[in-house]
Amino acid sequence: MGKAFAGARLRRLREERGLSQAATARLLDLSPSYLNQLEHDARPLTVPVLLRLTEAFGVDAGWFAPPETARLTAELRDSLGEETAAGRITPGDLDEVAARLPAVARLLMDLNRERRAVAEQLAVLAGERGPAADTLTPHEQVREFFYRRRNYLHELDTAAEELAGATGLRRGGVREVLAERLTARHGVRLTTGGDHLHRYDPHTRVLHLSDRLRPGQQAFRMATQLAYLEHDRLLSELAAQDSTEGSAARSLTRIGLANYFAAALVLPYTAFHAEAERSRYDIEHLADHFGVGYETVCHRLSTLQRPRLRGVPFSFVRVDRAGNVSKRQSATDFHFSRTGGTCPLWNVYEAFAAPGRVHVQITAMPDGRRHLWTARTVSRSPGGWGRPGKTFAVGLGCELRHAARLVYSAGLDLGDEAAATPIGLGCKVCERPACPQRAAPAIGRPLAVDEHTSTFVPYPVRPEADS
Repeated sequence: MGKAFAGARLRRLREERGLSQAATARLLDLSPSYLNQLEHDARPLTVPVLLRLTEAFGVDAGWFAPPETARLTAELRDSLGEETAAGRITPGDLDEVAARLPAVARLLMDLNRERRAVAEQLAVLAGERGPAADTLTPHEQVREFFYRRRNYLHELDTAAEELAGATGLRRGGVREVLAERLTARHGVRLTTGGDHLHRYDPHTRVLHLSDRLRPGQQAFRMATQLAYLEHDRLLSELAAQDSTEGSAARSLTRIGLANYFAAALVLPYTAFHAEAERSRYDIEHLADHFGVGYETVCHRLSTLQRPRLRGVPFSFVRVDRAGNVSKRQSATDFHFSRTGGTCPLWNVYEAFAAPGRVHVQITAMPDGRRHLWTARTVSRSPGGWGRPGKTFAVGLGCELRHAARLVYSAGLDLGDEAAATPIGLGCKVCERPACPQRAAPAIGRPLAVDEHTSTFVPYPVRPEADS
């Protein structure tokens, strides 16, 4: 295995389980001083200790690999791209900070974001530019809330599963059970019709559901309302961790948490995880088996990170034809750039060329990490001739080391590095200067401009800048 230092991840795992160093040392049959050295990276993680950890805590060995470092490094490169391009800090420095001082890495990103926001605001006051570009919108703050938690909220997830067990929720009868719970426990009356997909009136205690919603969608709206009625306090406590009271971000976070609860109620963790493993993560089978939509299954698959019962760690993204990312979550090291857009070579865009078909792609990031991605379009229509609907491409990806667990790996040569499509975080921060599909020059890289020469690469970089 070589020398591997995983002190931060070991400490995090111990704290998640509420164990002291002494208790953990006893569990692993190690001396407290040895464990202390492991947690402070004074000693490397050896294979025998790794085996004890995986057995004692029920996690796979990949938990102690460096995905968190890679994830943080990618975020730092995205945030500090101009600094690295100017030579004030090197990629090696960023690796060191992310690996040894993850809290400092996150602080640097927060400070850099604040610095940019202040600079933008000053520019606005001086009449030079438009609105502050780097200030997170409320919706972006909600995305960051789930992203920082690797898209898994243990307390909320287990509360939903407990409710599913208490109500006798069963496949094929979800709507009936949820309707009974709403009526018997909370006095809520259900009606259909109206212009909204759903609308709840707290005064009359009537939940209006659109008759255009499919049965699975109606069940999801009922489950969302149960989240507010039965776990309102928990929703507020979680939302308060990252946003201020009365802010739009606080309200949007509560909505996101209620939707998370609804998915965890309609698709209870243990049953859903078992069927996902049995079917080798066949998304269309899972959608049919549980009577929900393709996107709902993809989103739920990206949350299967319960300690001792982890599923494949997925990244989830939803984009439109113009490349706008409306949803993005990750339980892996895959980082979605905020400044660089997305990569046009990614198969989420190919999905629009053949709607309704699952597209499979092996990709390679600039740092050498490879992933298996599936992508398919999903469409929604308000009904009626001439009324515009919505079409998105939904992507679900995992690191290639997990690909053999997926049905989509059948027939693929997972060991052939040449078969991987090279993609990047986005053109503005991508480290592939020779990419012919590049839509914008990389930030901070001087271009090779020659009026007497043209190249296949749209934005050639000066040789000395690429060395």
